[in-house]
Amino acid sequence: MNEQPHILVVDDHREIRDAVSRYLEKNGMRATTARNAVEMDNKLKSGRFDLIVLDIMMPGEDGLSVCRRLSAESDVPILFLTALAEETDRIVGLELGADDYLSKPFNPRELLARIKAILRRAERRESSAGELSGRLVAFSGWTLDTDSRRLCADNGNEIDLTSSEFKLLTVFLERPRMVLSRDQLLDLTAGRAAPPLDRTIDNQVSRLRRKIEQDPSRPQIISTVRGDGYSLTADVEVGS
Repeated sequence: MNEQPHILVVDDHREIRDAVSRYLEKNGMRATTARNAVEMDNKLKSGRFDLIVLDIMMPGEDGLSVCRRLSAESDVPILFLTALAEETDRIVGLELGADDYLSKPFNPRELLARIKAILRRAERRESSAGELSGRLVAFSGWTLDTDSRRLCADNGNEIDLTSSEFKLLTVFLERPRMVLSRDQLLDLTAGRAAPPLDRTIDNQVSRLRRKIEQDPSRPQIISTVRGDGYSLTADVEVGS
């Protein structure tokens, strides 16, 4: 990344906003701050950002709701910064499309390291968009427009996909009938290794199945390969 990365820091605590932005600027990044979702939306309209550091517990629209909304609208990476340390909160955030999660109190050096790691992964994804980039992909009565991210059924119904769901579906479509382990899927979708007992991929597959399978309890498109992972069992046709 040649230009200085531009980071948007969204937190209702002024001390945290100021401390994080000063530290990032001291380490070669540009930083803009917002105290809530409303200010964040205004900043996003007026500028381009490479990553958002997002607090969960904010007045008004909370960070989980913001993440869900942004993940459906854009590819901007999100790093949660929050006092919530429970495992379920971390998993929910990652399921909604966040790229990483750091609990308060935190070491600024660790925050910087995580931001740099996310930016490197995003740059790699951008430089290698994948063989399906800009294509129409048909499978099992569905058509995915990878440019607009529109997923349409043959009957005309359109399904909204979150950013994480789109990434996961694209990974499957690029590798039809290939068995992919949970670790492989997490690496291909988020560029990170799974900690012990991590259920992120299982939960994301379940959410995707509820949107594309006729009977999610008996999936015909994304099958479970017991002990190994998951596989897209449908035929895939790639158009222009």
